[in-house]
Amino acid sequence: MARITATFRVEECAGQSRAGRQLVRLLEPVFYHVGAEDSDVVVMVPVGFETDFASVPRLARGLIPSLGPWARPAIIHDYLYYSGGDWGRFTRLECDRIFLEAMEVVKVPAWQRTIMFRAVRIGGGGGWGS
Repeated sequence: MARITATFRVEECAGQSRAGRQLVRLLEPVFYHVGAEDSDVVVMVPVGFETDFASVPRLARGLIPSLGPWARPAIIHDYLYYSGGDWGRFTRLECDRIFLEAMEVVKVPAWQRTIMFRAVRIGGGGGWGS
């Protein structure tokens, strides 16, 4: 199984939001080893990266809030989308699959990770590379 940084530290980006969601800035890098714990394929989200965690539409936040056990996978996914697949290393589909895999690693229940994966496949295209 893959490996993800155990904890993360953020600070609020006062007055900054994305689509009505508060932004935070990483104070330490977040690492994800894709595919296996000892994988050489590593995504590193740098200090200073700004995220809104899971970009859940307002109507769905009662079912899946922006912050939950999927926070670290959401940070990885936000970075991958912002960087256009870690500067071309991954396709959008691969980034979404990395998100799905990372949610399994942190033990997000199957029903929630399935909904979140399908949501990024259907509605995430606008965020790719932005």
